[in-house]
Amino acid sequence: MLERRPQLSIACVLLLAPACLTPIDEGAADSGGIMTVGGGDTSEPTAADPDDGPADAESNADSAAEADSGEPSDSGSDDASTTGSPGDPPTAPDGYYVEGNTVYDADDAPHRFLGVARPSLEWNPVGESLSGQDYQRMADWGANTVRIALNQGFWLAGSSVHDAGYPSIVDQQIGWAHDAGLDVILDLHWSDRGDFGVTPEQQRMADANSITFWTEVAGRYKSDGHVLFELYNEPHDVSWQVWRNGGDSGEGWNAVGMQQLYDTVRATGAENLVIVGGLDFAYDLSGLPGDGELDGYNIMYASHPYDFGNKQPSAWPADWGFVADTHPVIVTEFGSFDCDATYSSALLDYAAERQLSWTAWAWFPGGCDFPSLIEDWNATPSATGTIVRAALMNN
Repeated sequence: MLERRPQLSIACVLLLAPACLTPIDEGAADSGGIMTVGGGDTSEPTAADPDDGPADAESNADSAAEADSGEPSDSGSDDASTTGSPGDPPTAPDGYYVEGNTVYDADDAPHRFLGVARPSLEWNPVGESLSGQDYQRMADWGANTVRIALNQGFWLAGSSVHDAGYPSIVDQQIGWAHDAGLDVILDLHWSDRGDFGVTPEQQRMADANSITFWTEVAGRYKSDGHVLFELYNEPHDVSWQVWRNGGDSGEGWNAVGMQQLYDTVRATGAENLVIVGGLDFAYDLSGLPGDGELDGYNIMYASHPYDFGNKQPSAWPADWGFVADTHPVIVTEFGSFDCDATYSSALLDYAAERQLSWTAWAWFPGGCDFPSLIEDWNATPSATGTIVRAALMNN
């Protein structure tokens, strides 16, 4: 989601002043949308050793995968292998694969990813109120998946906002999520136009630094089949040609296309599922038929329906729903900007009818206009959260 995020000072985001890192009591109710930076868990995440973490940006895909020594919890061995039945696409260890419009698990059973989106690591390199208990509360709602938003600037050495501990923080989230029984979608949410001097935020499209990001991230997690890669959050205001193959962004910098990002992931040896969002802030998939589809395997396509006038339920089949006839579709964000849950209820009904996967925005107490699923870190559901929780519990 582009439009809504808590406001942090430049000092907090860029300088990470200690005064900004005030822990939040997990049991405390939300303070009306004003956020305090800090983790709700009392344990300290392990700082990244300078010799560990992502490989150098100049390394090729194979060496990037080998150079990193950091391991997320429960990720398995360093070497990716294939699982599944003979004839299935290559599959990450204990992971998922795609045939037709269906995702199958390692036991060859059809699978839907159902859960919530967890923001904060896109604007804060240590996140906000992140803890194992937080992920367990998602699982208690019935979720089997969490989508975690990331910032390539925090990840990449050389960026003006690079944080050496960021990969270890991401490792920790994956470990906590897996401990709660959740699959993890890693979503490249914010980027920098290919210029490390630019403060990362949502851009029109991915950039050259996104190639380095996915080389390192895919190489790091390729041995964990329960990690999925969402290549870029909300592409917008570029042509379908640029969306797929890259080119002029229209803003004086070169965009990298979804095919290039996909190829980058596969070049590391990662066979994990890849998620590809469309245009119009990931809502529109109408350009896919024919040349718009990516070449490759284990691909899901994503849409972000929000309650705007041109994105009402009657438009969904033609704008993006038709893709579910031939490919797996996952709605990785949806919601309304008021306290009315009607739109989200319609989306959940449509997803159930079409057997779509989804992750609802957002597991963060920011108020109705965020929009939020929870009212506090005790996971008290909002109006939308109430229907999302019911849908999760019924699956």
